[in-house]
Amino acid sequence: MRKVLLIMALSTSLAAAGARANPFFETWDTPFGVPPFDRITTEDFEPAFMQGMADHTVEIAAIAADPSAATFANTIEALDTSGALLSRVSMVFSCLIGALTNDELQEVARELAPQRSRHRDEINLNEALFARVNAVYDQREQLDLNPEQRRLLSETWKGFVRGGALLGDPEKEKLKELNQELSVLSLKFGENVLKETNRFEYVVGERAKLDGLPDGVIAAAAETAAERGHPGQWAFTIQKPSLLPFLQFSTDRQAREKMLTAYTQKGNHGDELDNNGILARMAVLRAERAHLLGFDSHAAYVLDDNMAKTPDAVYKLLDQVWWPAQKKSKEEAGRLQGMIDAEDGGFELQPWDWWYYTEKLRKQDFDLDESMLRPYFELESVRAGLFETVRRLYGLTFKPRPHLPVYHPDVKAYEVLDREGSTVAIWYSDYFPRASKRGGAWMDALRKESYRDGKRVIPIIYNVGNFTKPTADQPSLLSLDELTTMFHEFGHALHGMLSNCRYQSLSGTSVARDFVEMPSQIMENWALEPEVLDFYAKHYKTGERIPSALVEKIKAIGHFNQGFETAEYVAASYLDMDWHTITDTEPRIPAEFEKASLERIGLIPEIVVRYRSPYFNHIFSGGYSSGYYSYLWAEVLDADAFAAFKETGDIFDPATALSFRKNILEAGGSEDPMVLYERFRGQEPSIRPLLERRGLAD
Repeated sequence: MRKVLLIMALSTSLAAAGARANPFFETWDTPFGVPPFDRITTEDFEPAFMQGMADHTVEIAAIAADPSAATFANTIEALDTSGALLSRVSMVFSCLIGALTNDELQEVARELAPQRSRHRDEINLNEALFARVNAVYDQREQLDLNPEQRRLLSETWKGFVRGGALLGDPEKEKLKELNQELSVLSLKFGENVLKETNRFEYVVGERAKLDGLPDGVIAAAAETAAERGHPGQWAFTIQKPSLLPFLQFSTDRQAREKMLTAYTQKGNHGDELDNNGILARMAVLRAERAHLLGFDSHAAYVLDDNMAKTPDAVYKLLDQVWWPAQKKSKEEAGRLQGMIDAEDGGFELQPWDWWYYTEKLRKQDFDLDESMLRPYFELESVRAGLFETVRRLYGLTFKPRPHLPVYHPDVKAYEVLDREGSTVAIWYSDYFPRASKRGGAWMDALRKESYRDGKRVIPIIYNVGNFTKPTADQPSLLSLDELTTMFHEFGHALHGMLSNCRYQSLSGTSVARDFVEMPSQIMENWALEPEVLDFYAKHYKTGERIPSALVEKIKAIGHFNQGFETAEYVAASYLDMDWHTITDTEPRIPAEFEKASLERIGLIPEIVVRYRSPYFNHIFSGGYSSGYYSYLWAEVLDADAFAAFKETGDIFDPATALSFRKNILEAGGSEDPMVLYERFRGQEPSIRPLLERRGLAD
């Protein structure tokens, strides 16, 4: 704290002397009020966070001490609009800590994590404030509130209760301690995964050892080697754009084992980056917090606020998909072993063989491999195809804004316009991997949509990915998985961009965790539809449209390898649930716990669970604890929802698109998600379309 005060004092004295002002303390005169990334420095964040929390504390105190009777306007709405500076700082910081981090930013995050946690708790546990919220909640049936206002009231009240407002003083102090320790551990877990990912490299000095790898993969490896100080050689990393092509095509079985082992052992080396102690402690702390709040387990606590409601409901969903997936994965393993035996391989199929022999099997059965597809999936062309898809669906156009400030040269900025030409949102994309960016792909907001003084505040949304980088010889050519991921994350972006909610607490993706993936996953359905392929799938050199025969092959492989893909994902969902349905506070040994979890469901040894515990960022650092199943839950919804478009005979059917936009994308969290879904679909969702899509239906 002394350091923070010293920094604030120094900042004040420098400002007085005419030094550079902290941009967070100024009104941003940038176009559309976007963050002035060109002026923001690491040193700005700590004093801005401290001032933001101080301002917010004053606002909260004023709401709590208001002498007039508590009303929806002076209490619930006032809370929704409070903390503007803190929100602005937090959103920019979250963007940079994920996409352009450094040691100094991580130090700021570590130092402020306990204080930010304490600040949240001091609001949730403010007795005078909750008394006013509770007074309004008790009057809810007598108040003339519209559905969105009723939702904001119920969600605000529930947030306080779930945050510990009903606890006694000793329990409140204990809750603060648990939350602060969890915030620090979660941050450390993610930092370790990033450092582990960055420190591994497999450097090859002989061209002959690259046998089987496509030219584009080899060229990318040469550039990676040069960047890492190994000119004239080839370097491979465990970033997905480097790892997966290596596993698919390299004929060097030993090297494939080395690469996959490095990936699956992240955070598991017993050194300063080991995550086992962190995650074991987090599981205990989460269970302890759940008990404090009146729940049997952390999963019960989390799911009570989601569509699934209970752990039993999640396990039931997983079971429905797991058993047909397990059966199919065993059949697939048998076929791959058959290929090995036919080649007189003399070994049993191992996890590092799966991608390689699956690629060979794809070639054998469908005369198709990924190197045939990538030339037709050039990133800029795919982006243009995405834009045309949403123009057809929702009337949106994307105008490049190259002069908007961005945080990295890879970032591109767009103004999003509706049919009438008015601005709907600002959208940034940041698609290529770098050492300062965590793995995976995601969407978030730099400013959420809301209404102020009757006028819509446009959202500022961004997508981040780790897709195949361009090289000196060719542009970014996407894999099939990268292509669908790009559509997926753009679906999240649409949810944020098209939000039309009055209150920021309910806008955009502020919905139940197991509903938030539905708008993203439904976008994947359009990616490979023939009409959409016509928008973007053309050869990057010749401009030739993707041949119809190749399109037919893509359609034919729709069920190919689905046993593997479903099993590795669902196994990770079981693992997440098992970690968080612990009802006692005895520490577990992660390796033993994970082994027992996967043995219980019978995951075959040839398949590695999608995320092993020591690098399972989603659940130990990313907000998806007891929620990794939500991709599957949302897939039930998205498969059923896309069927609504297909049933019309037009995947761009205007009436269906308008209904989806109004009832799902614009509605945010303004009503219960099942109410919104049924209003769009006219019925509850069925699991049948999902099983049929994955080839798992009887």
